[in-house]
Amino acid sequence: MDETLRELLFALAGLAAGAAAGWWLRGMLRRRRQRRRQRFLGLPAHAECLMVVGPGGGEGEDVARDDVFALLELAALVADCGARSQVVAADSAPQGFGERTEFCVGGPVSNRRVAAHLRSLLPGVVVSADAEDGRLRGTFAVGSERYRVDGGAAEYVLLARLTAGEGNRPVFLVCGQRPVTHQAATRYLVRQLPRLLRRHGPDGTFCLLLKVVNSHAYGPDVVELVADVTDAATAEPTRPQ
Repeated sequence: MDETLRELLFALAGLAAGAAAGWWLRGMLRRRRQRRRQRFLGLPAHAECLMVVGPGGGEGEDVARDDVFALLELAALVADCGARSQVVAADSAPQGFGERTEFCVGGPVSNRRVAAHLRSLLPGVVVSADAEDGRLRGTFAVGSERYRVDGGAAEYVLLARLTAGEGNRPVFLVCGQRPVTHQAATRYLVRQLPRLLRRHGPDGTFCLLLKVVNSHAYGPDVVELVADVTDAATAEPTRPQ
């Protein structure tokens, strides 16, 4: 065989072997990333999760329009993990948690399941529901800090990943001052998932305070991370002696 032809064949064989190795390595890394995503979300392939949502505020409105959009964002995330989701109303959700991943969306007034999770899992968070001054209604108190709603200009939402109960599957809590913040927070979860994984790990617990900026103009698209409030939100409130 001609020496040049032999070298060419060796070169082609090396390229083919390199391409095969690269394809295998990319596939392995892709599967590893997928397993980490599934573990973070508590959604192995063929698993089932719950999406718990409260009623809407409008007349005859079963679920707020923005909450529906939030559920659609989450449903796409669940499907990408090869899992299945079941949407349930807050008043008919199972009593316990931890056996299946749960995405709980809404404010503590419209979604009693959110209110229960705040009391048991985030005792350092208080939401003003019956403030005499209407301007203070919906204010978040996280530790010693207060975050008032400024409708359409600055609205806040908590995005938390929490674990408790049997089975250790996570609860993802989305609790906002207005429904538009729920879609904003779920979109933030989807877009920032790789960063959240890097920062908190696949089993991490966190509670983030997000601000939705000028929703009258931008809808749920402009979201700022205000702070990681995990320590203050999970701490028992100080009671007077």
